Amino acid sequence: MKTIQLIPLFMLFVLASCSSVRVNADYDKKVAFDQYKTYAYVKASIDKVEISDLDKKRILYAIDDAMAAKGFTKSENPQMLVSIFTKESERIDVYNNNSWGMGFGWGWGRNFGMNYNQVYSTPEGSLFIDFFDTKTKDMIWQGEGSGYLTKNTDKKDARIKEFVDKILEQYPPALKN
Repeated sequence: MKTIQLIPLFMLFVLASCSSVRVNADYDKKVAFDQYKTYAYVKASIDKVEISDLDKKRILYAIDDAMAAKGFTKSENPQMLVSIFTKESERIDVYNNNSWGMGFGWGWGRNFGMNYNQVYSTPEGSLFIDFFDTKTKDMIWQGEGSGYLTKNTDKKDARIKEFVDKILEQYPPALKN
């Protein structure tokens, strides 16, 4: 009976663990990030991203919204260039319930009806957002977000916005004085 109660709890844990976006950011510690107020996209790198044009637009629209909220403006003469890169993989989770316990008779034995394996496969993706100084062409900041992907068209906008917002929460970096 305990096994039946644990399965829904386990599924809730799996779904909850899949819903978040894990983020990392790295940056050039010698850069004064307050000097940047304008940006533009590196069209050549955007064109190379191997996702649908619709998903590219979703990502770029989400970046535009997040950058505008931070006070940045898109410009023909930008101080900063923005590039994106994506990767996709399959995340495999295996739940193995091989329990041992006291059986009937003498000694230890295997419990009956409690042993099973469940395998869950989830498409997982990573989105990288890179910022370059226009004058030096040096990368000044990189943010990465990883998490599950959805093929449900109705949920794609929200999921991509979540990725971009979580990544760009890390920009500009909090510099220590």
